Amino acid sequence: MIVSMRPVARRGEARWVRVALIAVAAVFLLSFLVLPLSVVFAEAFRKGAGAYFNALADDDSWAAIRLTLLTAVIAVPLNVVFGLAAAWAIARFEFRGKSVLITLIDVPFSVSPVVAGLAYMLVLGAQGWIGPWLMDHDLKIIFAVPGIVLVTTFVTLPLVARELIPLMQAQGSEQEEAAVVLGAGGWRTFWHVTLPNVRWGLIYGVILCNARAMGEFGAVSVVSGHIRGLTNTIPLQVEILYNEYQIQAGFAVASLLALLALLTLCVQSLLAWRHERRVRQAGHAEAEAPPAAEQAPGARPACAAA
Repeated sequence: MIVSMRPVARRGEARWVRVALIAVAAVFLLSFLVLPLSVVFAEAFRKGAGAYFNALADDDSWAAIRLTLLTAVIAVPLNVVFGLAAAWAIARFEFRGKSVLITLIDVPFSVSPVVAGLAYMLVLGAQGWIGPWLMDHDLKIIFAVPGIVLVTTFVTLPLVARELIPLMQAQGSEQEEAAVVLGAGGWRTFWHVTLPNVRWGLIYGVILCNARAMGEFGAVSVVSGHIRGLTNTIPLQVEILYNEYQIQAGFAVASLLALLALLTLCVQSLLAWRHERRVRQAGHAEAEAPPAAEQAPGARPACAAA
C-alpha cells in the first residue's frame, strides 16, 4: 500500500478568505478603536498645546489626577496580596467551600459597578447599617477617599487572582514539594520557587488591575459625592467638564486617561514580547546543546581525567 506524502490543503485557507477576514478586522479596529482615540486627541489639542496643558494644570483636574493615582497605588497592592493568597489556596489545597470561594471571586465580574457602589452606600452610608456608628466615631468612608478605594478594590478584585489561578493549577506543585523535601520552609519556598514561576502572570494581572482601577467610573460615581478637588477622579472630572460645556478641557483630561491606558498596554506588550523571546532563546539553547552522555571518541570522563 502506497501512502502519498503530499501535504493536503486544508479547507478554508483560500487567499480571498484571509484577505476578507483581515479587512473586516482592520475596518472594525479603525472604526471602534483608532478613530475614537484619534478624535479624543484631536479635540484635546484643538486650541493648541497651551490650552491643553492649562486644562491639565487646573486645580480640580490636578486634584483628580492625584486622587486617581492614589487610589490605584492602594487598590492594586491589596488585590495583589489577595490574588496571590487566593490562587495559592485554590491551586494547592482541597478544602470545603473551595467552589464557593471561586464563585465569590467572580462576583465583581457579574455585578454592575453601579450596584456595587450602591451596596457600599447601603452598608457604610449615613442611613446604612454601619453608617450611624461610623458617624458617632467620626469615621468618614462614603463621600471620602476610603470609600473610593473600597469600591475600586472591589471591582478590580478578580483580575490578579484570575490570572494566577489557572497558571498555578497548570504548573502543579512538584517543584514546591521538592523544595520542602530539601528543607526549605514555607516562606522560602514561596519567594524562591512559587513567585518566580508565576511572575509573568502576576505582572499581567497587575497591569490589568491598574488600568481598570484608573478608569473605574460607575462605582466611584456612586460613593464619591462629586466633591470638586476632593473626591473626583479623572473619569468623574471628565464628566463634569463635559456637562459644563468645557469640551476642550474635558477632552484634554480624557486624553491623559487614554495615554495612561495606552502606556499600560505598551508595557504589557513589551513584557509579553520579552517573555516570549526568553522562552525561544531557552528552547534554542536546549536544542543546540549536545546530550551530556555524548563525548568525543577516546575522551575519558572528567572524573577519570582528574
